[in-house]
Amino acid sequence: MSLDASLTNVTIYRQVGSFAGWPANHGIWSWGDEIVVGFKLGYYRENPTGGHAIDRERPETRRQARSLDGGSTWTIETPSFLENGEEPEPRDPEGGIDFSHPDLAVKFRSGNYYYSLDRCRTWNGPFKMPTFGREKLLARTDYMVEGKHELTAFLAASKDDGNEGQPLCVRTLDGGKTWDMVGWIGGQPPVDTYGYAIMPSTVQLQSGAYLTMIRRSGVFDGTKQWWLEAYLSPDRGSSWYMLAKPRIHNAGNPASMIVLEDGRIALTYGWRKSPYGIRAVISADDGQTWGREIVLRHDGASWDLGYPRTVQRQDGKCVTAYYFHDHESPERYIACTIWDPCRW
Repeated sequence: MSLDASLTNVTIYRQVGSFAGWPANHGIWSWGDEIVVGFKLGYYRENPTGGHAIDRERPETRRQARSLDGGSTWTIETPSFLENGEEPEPRDPEGGIDFSHPDLAVKFRSGNYYYSLDRCRTWNGPFKMPTFGREKLLARTDYMVEGKHELTAFLAASKDDGNEGQPLCVRTLDGGKTWDMVGWIGGQPPVDTYGYAIMPSTVQLQSGAYLTMIRRSGVFDGTKQWWLEAYLSPDRGSSWYMLAKPRIHNAGNPASMIVLEDGRIALTYGWRKSPYGIRAVISADDGQTWGREIVLRHDGASWDLGYPRTVQRQDGKCVTAYYFHDHESPERYIACTIWDPCRW
């Protein structure tokens, strides 16, 4: 592990009495040095059972943060799809979305999707998604634009027993009006038992193949375990093969994976074991091997942190946004780390 003095930590949103969390559930988008990241906002309440410190008996809502200077400063916005603080009922998709629009953003959440053509200032949606033979979708935002009306998304659906979950690849060819199943990513975790495979984060390799990182959990020898594992698809999502590495036992946190401008792959993730924090690894050979672990932060006060999303800005530095809990106060808040992948 290594820790670099050039790392810069920035607070995005922090408020006494609030719980702000889970950027990976909501998405991040960037256009040069303009960045938008979504997050959940609720009320802080210590959980006596050791779970997330959010008051589930009080209202929760969504917010998004915008930076115009590569993550150094941020403003907080209410997403336009909230009407009087509430989300409208999802409707049937109209299709015809121009995914090649330079200011496009697409958001997937649960069983719906939204899109914006003005850098998240106004959103269209929510629009219904099919459930592909399962009880429900458990979607987060992970997609690739592959043509004017073609987009490939990497989601998760419930298992056959209705619980979390199994990842899948889907595609639209008509601008979001209809969606077709392309392929399940890996086998279904055993039903009627604890264990899930969810929250893919996917990149396209130079060969055209897809590489995705999946958040996993299961029970081994009577003990719950959580880890990240990689899958490769050589045929645009129809079939998938699990890779031996990286297999990261980070105690339960999704990954964020991007292709850097120099062609390497950067993988960031929360670290829910002491010392709690945010970490990264980099691959220079399309994910065949990975470099030493980079410690972006190690000052967390508990496991209740992470869910990162990463983008690269114009000067080559990366901005990794996440939620965090430190020793200064009990509230969970949104922060980012600005770091230079060229140092590794």
